[in-house]
Amino acid sequence: MRGVNLTVNAGQKLGIAGESGCGKSTLALALLRLLPAGTRVTGEILLDGEDVLTMKWGRVRAVRWAGASIVFQGAMHSLNAVHRVGEQIAEPILLHRKATPTGARKKTGELLEQVGLPAARASAYPHELSGGQRQRVMIAMALACDPRLVIADEPTTALDVMIQAQILRLIQQLVSEQELGLMMISHDLAVLSDTCDRLAVMYAGRVVEEGPARQVYEDARHPYGQALSAAFPRIGDAGSRFAPRGLPGDPPDPAVLPSGCTFHPRCAVALDSCAAEDQALRSAEEDRRAACVHVGPVAVADEARSTP
Repeated sequence: MRGVNLTVNAGQKLGIAGESGCGKSTLALALLRLLPAGTRVTGEILLDGEDVLTMKWGRVRAVRWAGASIVFQGAMHSLNAVHRVGEQIAEPILLHRKATPTGARKKTGELLEQVGLPAARASAYPHELSGGQRQRVMIAMALACDPRLVIADEPTTALDVMIQAQILRLIQQLVSEQELGLMMISHDLAVLSDTCDRLAVMYAGRVVEEGPARQVYEDARHPYGQALSAAFPRIGDAGSRFAPRGLPGDPPDPAVLPSGCTFHPRCAVALDSCAAEDQALRSAEEDRRAACVHVGPVAVADEARSTP
């Protein structure tokens, strides 16, 4: 991860997109100091003005539920298979809210109903629920202690399209009603453009484009964002359906990054200078940024140098 600078406000939905290995989940884990021991993180991670990186461990443990929470991908792997789901939702309520067992059970039932499940399903084990129901349980757990920020890491990856649509509507509704901040991670730009207000595209551990979600999806300014968008066939567009444009190759090994712009080995419009000069995020237009030599005032100067 390098030079990531993002802001999520209350009631705002920020999408994080990119291929596997671009740093999306690493970013999510870094926000709440969930990375492996020995990982070095510099800079600031401010949650309501308080720096997570300088918190004592007792404060970090409290913040992980009451300040911010995570919905991990693959609910079956995140839920404890030998405990009823109601017990797992009630655990943080008992621990962080100091509720009585009766109060925790009542709150658990309310949370399940809030995410569209009967309160009676609290007595079920994870294997007795469908994939969509388990994901709803994960969302209920994330909301158990009324956090200010919810981080959703690929929350609908393993679900069919009908259940996926239901979960996405649920997330949008909860963010709107409770004025939460949402950071949603996905490889699917179409989902993020429909769900989020803003979208940040990551490549090789850094943000290469950021702006209003629909604009980034439909009119990306960075070549990598354009390639991601083009990889999704558009309904009604025969050209994209029968000839989807993918992107050859893979993101680079984070331990052996290429010189200059890290995307230049895969970029169809790279210049000779791209192999030597890295590109910082710069204004693409009002409220948009992209890290590319073809964007902004630098692009004009570059074109002028290349004119005979």
